[in-house]
Amino acid sequence: GTVLVPRRRAVAFQAPRLMPWKRVWRNVLLGLPGKPGRAVAEKALAEVGLGDRSGAWPKTLSGGEAQRASLARALVRDPDLLLLDEPFGALDALTRIKAQRLVAELWQRRGCTVLLVTHDVDEALQLADRALVMRDGVIAYDTAVDLDRPRSAGDPALAALRTRLLAELGVAESEFAGHAA
Repeated sequence: GTVLVPRRRAVAFQAPRLMPWKRVWRNVLLGLPGKPGRAVAEKALAEVGLGDRSGAWPKTLSGGEAQRASLARALVRDPDLLLLDEPFGALDALTRIKAQRLVAELWQRRGCTVLLVTHDVDEALQLADRALVMRDGVIAYDTAVDLDRPRSAGDPALAALRTRLLAELGVAESEFAGHAA
């Protein structure tokens, strides 16, 4: 097949990868072509709820703040395709939920395509319109996640999708009973 990838794309990784010798706003502009001013970085930081932390050093940020700074670095590129490589993996449970909500809001506001790589079935089902299971480098399972937003973990349709996805991943229902989010 053929894959068409937009020219304007950006990536946010699991680790924020902030340069400790650059203030947060300078980290947001890192690698951006031209000489954009601080205002460009501050606009992206405000969008992720870090407008008041632009002048901070990365070491003073919490894990969630550092991840949001990384997300701002991706958003400042105004991508048509935003690639998220397990961006919430290192966050605690509450910060993770807030970060997931933020990404969902940004997606709706910006309208760009988001490709999220995650090993967390619940996270995939909360955020995705489509879930794919990869096995041996190929798509082994593909399903639409056609549920209203915001999604509730108690929704029977979501629970059925979760059961099916876990089965595709080789996890028997008895192995995850009682572990629902």
